Amino acid sequence: MSGDSAQISAYAAYRLRWRRRGLLWRSFRSRRQLRPVKNRTAGIRPGAILAFSTIRNEIERMPWFLDHHRKLGVDHFLIVENDSDDGTDRYLAAQADVSLWTTDRSYRDARFGLDWVTWLQMRYAHDHWSLMVDTDEMLIYAQHETRPLQELTRWLEAQGHSVFGALMLDLYPKGPLDSQQYESGDDPISVLPWFDPGPYRVQRQHPLGNLWVQGGARERVFFANNPQRSPTLNKIPLVRWSRRYAYVNSCHSMLPRPLNFGYEGPGADAPSGVLLHTKFLPQSVKRATIEKARGQHFHAPDSFADYYDDVAAGPDMWSPESIRYEGWRQLERLGLMRTAGW
Repeated sequence: MSGDSAQISAYAAYRLRWRRRGLLWRSFRSRRQLRPVKNRTAGIRPGAILAFSTIRNEIERMPWFLDHHRKLGVDHFLIVENDSDDGTDRYLAAQADVSLWTTDRSYRDARFGLDWVTWLQMRYAHDHWSLMVDTDEMLIYAQHETRPLQELTRWLEAQGHSVFGALMLDLYPKGPLDSQQYESGDDPISVLPWFDPGPYRVQRQHPLGNLWVQGGARERVFFANNPQRSPTLNKIPLVRWSRRYAYVNSCHSMLPRPLNFGYEGPGADAPSGVLLHTKFLPQSVKRATIEKARGQHFHAPDSFADYYDDVAAGPDMWSPESIRYEGWRQLERLGLMRTAGW
């Protein structure tokens, strides 16, 4: 942890403790919004690595999402399905390593699903390594093809680390977004092989001490005129969980506060990975119009209407500075992740 974690007043620390307790309390109350579809958690072994996600209408993505993270070493998936109507719920209920809950309540009112997932983490993830990922994200880290998460987490613990941070890296095609073809079960990288190597801006925010990383492809294409509104790209997806912990804003920031200092961002020396962000598959064009109408993904969704319209137009995100993705060694050379002796 960085020494910067101590730079906070006693009063600010007191307020953050009560903020964390409030988040845990509202998450505990949200349990009544969830209905179990298939609860297989009785089979979770001590030391199992658990993955958590909230999803809606992701039937096309689910086969690859599950397969990728199974290969990494995830033992069990705990998923909240939010009012899907495309068969996602039936598909997940049939998976032997998935426990599934469903709800038709507001995603936005549940802190964008965090209340539901935090309750599941409180109930099932204590003393486990917990991976928080969206279905359009694929975690990678150094040697992930040959060394599973069980080895990585043992190494992290031996080094005194309880969190593992990652940069969310936007992938995109060359050509209009809706001109590509994607079939369920395909590797998304085959359709989205390009990314921006930079620039990325990094700063710490107070009082939480969390990073704020911005830049990259979405800023260049959609927020060039207002970069301060571009997406936050830092995440802390992998955590040795305690029932006292709570994510504050997606998995961009956490409480207790010192956990945020476990990730120092791109270019830093601490061990880190990358979340390959595969949002811009062809269906993202149609989905942008649907999600604009639903208004569930931002605190002030009307202020992002232009963003949804721009995605719905199916732009070509490629530029002459784009780089074709080749693997984790390439990302480490570019300073976007760090092996740090692992």
